[in-house]
This record gives sequence, structure tokens and C-alpha cells, in this order.
Amino acid sequence: MVWAILAIIALLVFLFVGIYNRLVTLRQRIKNAWAQIEVQLKRRYDLIPNLVNTVKGYATHERETFEKVTQARNMAIQAKNINEQAGAENMLSGALKTLFAVAENYPQLKADANFRQLQEELANTEGKIAFSRQFYNDTIMSYNTTIQKFPTVLIAGMFGFHKEEYFNLDEEAAAREAVKVEF
Repeated sequence: MVWAILAIIALLVFLFVGIYNRLVTLRQRIKNAWAQIEVQLKRRYDLIPNLVNTVKGYATHERETFEKVTQARNMAIQAKNINEQAGAENMLSGALKTLFAVAENYPQLKADANFRQLQEELANTEGKIAFSRQFYNDTIMSYNTTIQKFPTVLIAGMFGFHKEEYFNLDEEAAAREAVKVEF
């Protein structure tokens, strides 16, 4: 009888420890996934000034476009949380679309090897950002689902594990907006 009670207590302790460790692991995966997004965003932010300067050499009268790209980049760099980051990334994506629309009007620029290389690097980086964002959101989904399941919900509540926010960009709305090019 005593052994049975001890076995049940030991089983519950192992279950408790296992659940807690799973939650800690998932939380660390979220932090790692976010760090991967930040690495790709930093790469993007580093490419943008080079791209703007290359386009500036050909399109000197597009000052407003360059200012919008620079402003959007600065806002994205200074974002303090996931929601701010998502909003800033939406603005930056729109500004970059405008910049590329401006570039379309300059055949010499489109033929410039430096511009083409920067454009390709930015496109590759955008793909990596999308992949990193997908991984992050998948990790968030796994974590949020886990903390809502029984008996994990009890342990999550006791130790302050709370729902995390997805990193959502409003790409659908941005895709519907027409890019404005003014001369």
C-alpha cells in the first residue's frame, strides 16, 4: 500500500517535471525563432541604405520616396515588441515596393550590376524572413496549444507561462494597395 502511494506520487512528480520542462523548452524555441527573425531583419536593414544610395544616383528627384524608405527602416529598427515590429515591417515593405517601382522607370538603373545584386540579395533575404517568420509562428502555435491543454494548463498557470503573440504582417492588405509613383 505504501509502495503504491509512493509510486503514484513519484509518477505525478515525473509528470509535473516533464510538463514543466516541455514548457521551458518551447519558450526557449520561441526566443530562438525570434532571434532568427531579428538576424534576417538586420540583414535587410543593412541592405536598404545601399539600395537607396544606388537608386539615388539615377533618380535624384525622388527624394520623398527615399525619405519614406529611410523613415520606415528606422521605425522597424526601433520597434520594441512584436506588434510594433509587424506594423513597421508592413510600412517598410510598402516603401520598398515604391522604391522598386521608381527603379522600373530607369532602364540604366535596372541594367546596373550593383543594383541587380542588391535587389537579388534583398529578395533572398525576404525569403529568409518569410521562412523565419513561419518557423516562429509554428513555434508559437505549438506553445500556445500546449499551454491550453489539460493538465499542462494547470502547471502553465502556476508558473506564469502565458499566451504569446504571432508575428503577422498585413501582406494581404499591402498586396491590394496600388504602389504610388509620383514625379
